[in-house]
Formats: sequence, structure tokens, C-alpha cells
Amino acid sequence: MVPPQAEYLDDDDDDFDENLVEVQDVSIEFGTQHVLRNISLSIPRGQTVVLIGESGCGKSVLMKAIIGLIRPTYGSVFFDKQDISQLTEKEISRERKRFGFVFQNAALFDSMTVGQNVAFPLKQHAKYSPAQIEELVISRLAEVGLPKSVVVKKPAELSGGMRKRVGLARALMLNPELVVYDEPTTGLDPIMSDVINELILRTRRAYPVTSIVVTHDMHTAKKVADRVVMVYPISRLEEDEPQILYDGPPEGLDECRDRRVRQFVNGEAGERLMEMHIEESGS
Repeated sequence: MVPPQAEYLDDDDDDFDENLVEVQDVSIEFGTQHVLRNISLSIPRGQTVVLIGESGCGKSVLMKAIIGLIRPTYGSVFFDKQDISQLTEKEISRERKRFGFVFQNAALFDSMTVGQNVAFPLKQHAKYSPAQIEELVISRLAEVGLPKSVVVKKPAELSGGMRKRVGLARALMLNPELVVYDEPTTGLDPIMSDVINELILRTRRAYPVTSIVVTHDMHTAKKVADRVVMVYPISRLEEDEPQILYDGPPEGLDECRDRRVRQFVNGEAGERLMEMHIEESGS
């Protein structure tokens, strides 16, 4: 049994080139702190976009603006041609049924079983019988490689990788059009990280889903991305410099002419150590 609207994605689908997300000249300020400046970004349906950049650069804030958790100070964010920054909270809540969220630490409810966690979106937003819900939960868990036996377990009884997979199963329950992954491999060993990467790819192949992945993990970025966008902190930019340093295919990262991009991709401190020393001396 599959929830309504589920279907398989044809890579030749004409909808691929239609933009699901449009970010237009978005700036976000918190008091005197400027986090995002004049960001413009279009994401076609079916594309997997990976946002990279060092801590504090604004990539998580950009992700939250896209899903309506933060309203831009200036500019607009469109989801499926609707300016979500102009919607009421009730209208945004309705649109969020079309989103799936995979949180950094899975964000499972500790007091609930795995089955109850995965079923939570269905019980909140859809009407199914207990038997139908159980069937859907078991099916979703199987898709992420988890056996029926985990249904009765509590999150505390699972490994970190299993909790991440439960989080992914829950995110997919309503067949979202947009899935947002917040640091999906953080805290996992290399093998389990790659398991999560494979599940992201499998989800992309199996369902008509657009994905945004926020990560520091370059292996994840290069493996799952159709497109990589690198954001840089405003505080270290010249006034007329764009905040997005790179926007292109993952295979172009290593050849990028911007040394800041190459340093981040290769994990090199480079000039950053000198910058940090200057910052500390000036404080």
C-alpha cells in the first residue's frame, strides 16, 4: 500500500526543468547581524542541491528561509510559484505537508516507539486505519533497510545510523515534494555515512522528490549532488562580492579558480589561520 500521490520519477520527465523553489534577492538580518545578502537561487523539480560552507556562513538560515521557518528581511522565497514569505502561519503549515525533514540528530520523540515516530505525520495529516498505518510504517522502514522488529523499539535502543534511517522513513511518509536533509551524516562512521548517502540516492531514484542537503561532508556532497552551492560568510567578503562562491556540478569543485572554494573542499586551513589570528588580535 502506498500513500496518495506516490509515483515513480522518470528522469526524462518534462517537469524536471520547472523550478520548484525560487529564492529572489533574499537578505536576512538579525538585529545588526547580517547573515544572508542578496541571495538568488532557483531549484528545478527533481534536482538534488547540496549547500556547503563553513559554520556560520548562513546555509542553515537559507534552508530555513526556503521552508518558511524564517522570513526574509528583504526579498522573496517562492515554493511552487507561491511567495511563502507572504503566507500566513496557517497557510505555511499547510504547505509544509509537502516538505519532508531529516534533522541532524534525527529528532525522534524519545517517549514514542519507532513505529509511532514513523507514523506521526500520517496521524497528524491523514486519515488511515491502524492496519493501514502499520502496513505503511513497515513498508517505509523496509525502504531504509530496517526490519519489522524495530517497530516496537524506543529510539534510545537504536544506533545513531538506525535513528537517522528512522528519521528518513518518517520524512517520506507523506510523499513530500521537497526533502530537506540537515547534516545527514554528522556523527556517523564512514560506512554508515555512505549508507545514508545511498539512501538519499535511492530516494531520488524512486520518488519524484526535490532535495536540499546541508552538509560539511564533501564525500556526501560529491556523491549525492546534482548541483553544489557554496555559501561564504558575509563578514569576510568585500562589499560588492557575491555570497555564493560556487554554484555548479560537484565535479567542478576541484577545478574551481576561487582558492576559498578549493581550500574548503580540500579541508585546508590555508589563509584562514592567518585570518583567525588577525581577528583575535583585533578583539
